[in-house]
Amino acid sequence: MRTMSSSPLPQLAGRPVVTDGGLETDLIYHHGVDLPDFAAFPLIDDERGRRLLLDYYRAYVDIAVRAGAALQLETPTWRASGDWGERLGYGPDELRRVNRASVALLNGLREEPGLESLLISGCLGPRGDGYVAGEVVDPGEAALYHAAQAEAFADAGADLITVLTLTQTGEAIGVVRAARAVGLPVAVSFTVEADGRLPDGTPLATAISEVDAEGGPDYFMVNCAHPTHLAPGLADDGAWRERIVGLRSNASARSHEELDAATELDEGDPAALAEAQEALRPRLPNLTLVGGCCGTDARHVAAMWGLTSR
Repeated sequence: MRTMSSSPLPQLAGRPVVTDGGLETDLIYHHGVDLPDFAAFPLIDDERGRRLLLDYYRAYVDIAVRAGAALQLETPTWRASGDWGERLGYGPDELRRVNRASVALLNGLREEPGLESLLISGCLGPRGDGYVAGEVVDPGEAALYHAAQAEAFADAGADLITVLTLTQTGEAIGVVRAARAVGLPVAVSFTVEADGRLPDGTPLATAISEVDAEGGPDYFMVNCAHPTHLAPGLADDGAWRERIVGLRSNASARSHEELDAATELDEGDPAALAEAQEALRPRLPNLTLVGGCCGTDARHVAAMWGLTSR
């Protein structure tokens, strides 16, 4: 089992770090933005889109300042990879440009008053569906697929790479290889179903151990699941739980299948979500990075940090 990394990332030194919420659902349901394929990265190419993104991110700057915490923001690039970009009319050169521009957009927030520190995380997403495991992913193929985004983030000066909503271990291993090849720290975030297992049925403990056996990331996260879904996945004791440093929970306690079929946003209750997440802390001794995922916004993340929303 790997120990905590010697990386300079504050979350690995035990310092509290705020991260953001459900970017895509916030934009779709609260701002009426059309995001084909759940892709936010095209907003980088539009002046109004850039303003919307900055307004979104500044709400989390405010939370971090009030919490006295560092801040990590994810670039809006969860879908800015080859297959998804091609579907949206973006070729390799355009994707490289937009991935670099996403880092530059966040870099402009570093001078916000009162902010302790800002980490810019280059956000990767799964090659396939974020809720469905699909075919088994070969780690070597995954490394090649994610290399272009990783290189763009490194060239643009991102502080680390985070891959969100992974459904199986092969792609996780590949992403770690791609990040290591460009010299960036990397976080791997799995999603789980209501039984606490990955969508392909792998127990969370097994997934973390398998990826760590192949070199492992700087730390692990879990995202796009309600805390009550994660809870059964944490039932097994072991040092593997120490490797989970970040959580980005869904607002809704519905299953992935139910959320996929939903036509309205289930925002849940921010206070209840915060309470459910806080109940997991005894099982996650190294939890320092906290934010939200689908259905959440600044109200939910503020509640997680014991703050009132504005």
